[in-house]
Amino acid sequence: MGRIFGTDGARGVAMTELTCEMAMNIGRAAALVLARRSKHKAKILIGKDTRISSDVLEAALVSGICSVGADAVMVGVLPTPAVAYLIKKHKADAGVVISASHNTMEYNGIKLFSSTGYKLSDDVEEEIEALVLDTPEIIINNITGMMNVGRTSLDKNAEWDYVRYLMKTIDNNLGGLRVAVDCANGAAYSTAEKLFAGLGATVFLLNCTPNGININDRCGSTDMGGLVRYVKEKKCHVGIALDGDADRCLAVDEKGTIIDGDKLIAIFARGMSEKGQLKKNTAVVTVMTNLGFTQFAKENNINMVTTKVGDRYIIEQMLAGDYNLGGEQSGHIIFHDYATTGDGQLTAVQLLSALKKSGKSFSELASLMNTYPQVMINVPIEQKWKEAWKNDSEIEACIEENQKKLGSNGRILVRESGTEPLIRVMIEGKKFELINKMALEIAGKIKERCPKTRIED
Repeated sequence: MGRIFGTDGARGVAMTELTCEMAMNIGRAAALVLARRSKHKAKILIGKDTRISSDVLEAALVSGICSVGADAVMVGVLPTPAVAYLIKKHKADAGVVISASHNTMEYNGIKLFSSTGYKLSDDVEEEIEALVLDTPEIIINNITGMMNVGRTSLDKNAEWDYVRYLMKTIDNNLGGLRVAVDCANGAAYSTAEKLFAGLGATVFLLNCTPNGININDRCGSTDMGGLVRYVKEKKCHVGIALDGDADRCLAVDEKGTIIDGDKLIAIFARGMSEKGQLKKNTAVVTVMTNLGFTQFAKENNINMVTTKVGDRYIIEQMLAGDYNLGGEQSGHIIFHDYATTGDGQLTAVQLLSALKKSGKSFSELASLMNTYPQVMINVPIEQKWKEAWKNDSEIEACIEENQKKLGSNGRILVRESGTEPLIRVMIEGKKFELINKMALEIAGKIKERCPKTRIED
């Protein structure tokens, strides 16, 4: 990926790394590139999450967009997938989401979507980057005069347009289900009750009082302990955990067991396959997908296509192969019949619909797949070690030695995060004690060879 945009847009600590000046110039460059490609005045939708920095970054983006003659339509605080959907509904040229997804409040990000609702292609992002970083004088020279400045508008119906659309993706009522929804104090804080209660479920909301600094703070899909306790205490049939921009969904069964993205994809894949709705009888997953899913797929005659980690790579493969279901363990799940990107609330609606129709408990429904023990350790790194750690012979030898010990009974995956300055060490195998020891050894070696890092479990 490029110098500004990673696997999921531009991201950094707000105001110091992702500055207002950077946001304004990204807005200007995006508007110029899109106008050049479409050959007309661009219209760009802008949505945001609940971070305290989102308002000021929105103001900077809008100023940048309008200063070069494009129009900006603000849709307010909405989930990322809502903006992707609304772009097509409004026939806009692009969309922007101001969010750092599952990251803590000090981070923020800028995600760009094309007129089709998909994330911008690498070549378009590179064109925008080149304007911002290499030829800023072109941006300055294209700032328009007063008579040609772009206009701003506010779409007051955006939230309900999105909620109604999600409601139409299922054909049954959710009456009788007791559902706890953890909104992570994020972008779904206003849509969740409208959606799930509107479909007939009895809804219990958790972490739905955003104050600008509590997004993803010990809640949501990154910290599900509170949801687990709540589901058991209130005797809910299911718990739903969203992240800050609501493009992820993880779940909790009635016993308090966490159901990750791999098991959710297994539930959807088998259900869609049985109905003849799973295109090419194939699910698109990532290299992080649990070995248990591979076994499940074999047992159920479901094909697997594997990609790199990141929903942009999943959707690219889905488009290339004409598949309609894909996702990853973290809860990004894409139903291509309905959406162009991962959508946590869409995933939850599909899950609740399947649960209601099955007549089973959630734990019974999720028992279709056995999960191999998996250990993940995150090792924070400084910028200077990005990519460079891969060429370290001692780190490489440590990984190879442990993989030999595992043999065919497990696997090791060590990779850089596409959204955070981290190296992720993931090991799967049949014996937890063994793989945990191996993961600590590899993480320790990375820490030793890339000094001034700290290990986070």
